[in-house]
Amino acid sequence: MKQSTSCESLETITPINTTFTILNKFISKVSSPLILIATFLLIFGGASLFYFLQPYFEKVYLERMNTSWSTPLMITGIVLLTLKISFLIYILFLYLRYKVIKPVPYDKLPSCTVIVPAYNEGELVYKTLLSLAESDYPKEKLQLISIDDGSQDNTWQWMQKAKEVLGDRVSIYQQPKNKGKRHALYRGFNLATGEVFITVDSDSIVKKDTLRLMASPFVINKECGAVAGNVRVLNKEKAVIPRMLNVSFAFSFEFIRSAQSRLGSVLCTPGALSAYRREAVFNCLQGWISQTFMGQVSKIGEDRAMTNMILKQGYKVFFQREAYVYTNTPERYKNLSKMFIRWERSNIRENIAMSKFAFTNFRKGPKIGTRVLLLNQWLKMIAAYPAALLMLFFICTYPLLFLSSTLVSILVFSSIQALFYAKKHTISESFWAYPYSVFYAFTLFWITPYAIATAGRSGWLTRDLNEEELKKQQMVAVSS
Repeated sequence: MKQSTSCESLETITPINTTFTILNKFISKVSSPLILIATFLLIFGGASLFYFLQPYFEKVYLERMNTSWSTPLMITGIVLLTLKISFLIYILFLYLRYKVIKPVPYDKLPSCTVIVPAYNEGELVYKTLLSLAESDYPKEKLQLISIDDGSQDNTWQWMQKAKEVLGDRVSIYQQPKNKGKRHALYRGFNLATGEVFITVDSDSIVKKDTLRLMASPFVINKECGAVAGNVRVLNKEKAVIPRMLNVSFAFSFEFIRSAQSRLGSVLCTPGALSAYRREAVFNCLQGWISQTFMGQVSKIGEDRAMTNMILKQGYKVFFQREAYVYTNTPERYKNLSKMFIRWERSNIRENIAMSKFAFTNFRKGPKIGTRVLLLNQWLKMIAAYPAALLMLFFICTYPLLFLSSTLVSILVFSSIQALFYAKKHTISESFWAYPYSVFYAFTLFWITPYAIATAGRSGWLTRDLNEEELKKQQMVAVSS
């Protein structure tokens, strides 16, 4: 049977989806306390084991001190730990000096074009466009553009529905076939008339003042070439993984990017919410759309690539902590791992690209801080394989010592994230920093080594997942 393409018939799926959503929320609420309890039992059990195994630690230490490789290994470990702590102190120093850029008056705001690329997002793109239209931004200065990147589901119908509701306030376009997010954005940039371009993912919701906050730095600081928004998790109540990511995102954005912003060197403007100066984009647009890596056309990491190319021009890139966007994150391990692989592959490519200009006189003023940020990125990449090999060695030779010491490390570093989140947001949600660290340490440790080994691959990795979801929707539509 042929699937209906009208919004009305497709909306019949909504009650069924709502039922599944309620069921998932119930399962999540029931399992969440159990996961937290199990995590703390594991961590404190590991800490207790670490304490009781101290004599064994000392014995192993004395035995290994007599080997030829023990001293270099110990020195390397001490140096790396010292660098890690020093970098954390430096980031803390920068974070404490960070200040949000206040929104400028309405009459000072620049003309702004918001570009929303969409692929197989269904109703989510409709909600995103309505959210943007309700923004506290002068209508005469705001242009909304949405590009359907050859979706195979009902995304185009939902975009048409948004057009019916919003009228001339939104312009919608359809790619003849799926070319990827970068090409959809490229078309949007060329259609845009604003002085500032803001890109928003099609599964995201913005606050009313978000666009004003994103556009204001370009008015206040002529050196501003790009602005990163503050990404929070929209679906955190639906599953455990989004709940954990919510805490991780808060630390990554509100702490790390705040510090980077103090240097005017935010390394990546997120795809969920970014703003760019028109001139800065067109100065590098052709190089960005035709970017290649290891002989392959670059299809991933378009946000980090654009950030790099704007930094290279001598512009500064800032973070607006109060400019919130709420976006959907993966709810399953398979989706999450693919997202992280994609991010890491683009990081490898862009760290190499950034190294070509970061140590030159690429802009006026101090540049040491920017170079320190890049060197930290390289340190994490270089240490990936040795760390993985050491982990395998200790698992095979001293499993209890490895497990207990790893859990103690998780307790220490997770507490930093938890305390930060508790101070900025809520205490109850902050505890999810601990399960996330355990989850990442034991199930996602392989991401960076694998991404390095497969850095030349440039696919989004989500096409198969999207097609699986589409088949499920089609089955529901046929049965209804």
